[in-house]
Amino acid sequence: MQTTLPFGTVPAGKASLYLLSNETGAVVGVTDLGANMVCCHMPDGKGNAPDVLLGHAGAAGYIDDNINIGAIVGRCANRIAGAKFEIGGSSYRLTANSGPHSLHSGPHKWSERIWKVTNLDDTSVTFELTSRKGDQGFPGSVQVHVTYRLSETNQLMIYYSALPSEATIINLTSHAYWNLNGHASGDVLDHTLQISAKNYTPQEGNIPTGEIAPVADTPYDFNTARKIGAFIEQMPEGYDDNYCLENKGKVTQVARLVGDKTGIAMTVSTDAPGLQVFTADFIDVPWAKGGAHYEAFAGIALETQYYPDAIHHKNFPQPVFTPMRPFVSKTIYSFSTPTKAASKS
Repeated sequence: MQTTLPFGTVPAGKASLYLLSNETGAVVGVTDLGANMVCCHMPDGKGNAPDVLLGHAGAAGYIDDNINIGAIVGRCANRIAGAKFEIGGSSYRLTANSGPHSLHSGPHKWSERIWKVTNLDDTSVTFELTSRKGDQGFPGSVQVHVTYRLSETNQLMIYYSALPSEATIINLTSHAYWNLNGHASGDVLDHTLQISAKNYTPQEGNIPTGEIAPVADTPYDFNTARKIGAFIEQMPEGYDDNYCLENKGKVTQVARLVGDKTGIAMTVSTDAPGLQVFTADFIDVPWAKGGAHYEAFAGIALETQYYPDAIHHKNFPQPVFTPMRPFVSKTIYSFSTPTKAASKS
């Protein structure tokens, strides 16, 4: 079932909120402001449906949001070193907004624009955005579609497609922050995380060195499920790291997250080549939805995408797309609850 509600007014115009729900009690809220995901209520097996997604109190919170809560990020998620790159012998310069580098494509973010709704039914909503030629400094124009679909089995599917007018970088992701104990429940350090990845991309100053290194015998190894905060003494700033997935371009389960208090489990399946894991150690949102105050490690982002700074590392999968090879990707978040709650509280 789908319900449409007003969501507020921002510089780009009036925004609406679209609620998708099913018979299990799950409710997912998305808005035409940036195609942002706003809420995600999932059953916990005890008759409750906590909101497991961090979010702002209203539309205004998504403007000038420096941590991209719930955002669809484009044209290029993550970092581009030196805020510049070359395609086809031509050089392009972006806005440096993370030291000398470009992060999530700089200002005038897609998450602050009103997207057009092109399809709306009981289970899904599709948003469309036209990114003009030269938008944010990138070559060519791009016609973008993002579809959210909620199934009766509590699968939340995100379909991405983007058709460029010429060769350009396209690397889209959802920057949702998850807390499976409930968005206002505190930190996620005791959540259990499993990631199917043998390798990651080491970095210096948040920029990959170009090396692809094994995770074995390091704090980056989540092949066996363990608590997110297991190595917090060694890694007090948590994680902001890219994992090299082994799905070979096919939609495959790559990660599993479990809330330690609710027992709610979320698996992530994708055809994207990389998974950026970000535990948001510096987050500080004093006026979040429901009056919540988000602080360090309040949520974890599991961003399915191409590797950071891939355009400068030819040994990485390349996020360059053309009119003959448009960008298409799919990510599925599947939610389930145990027969018994994970905690005794």
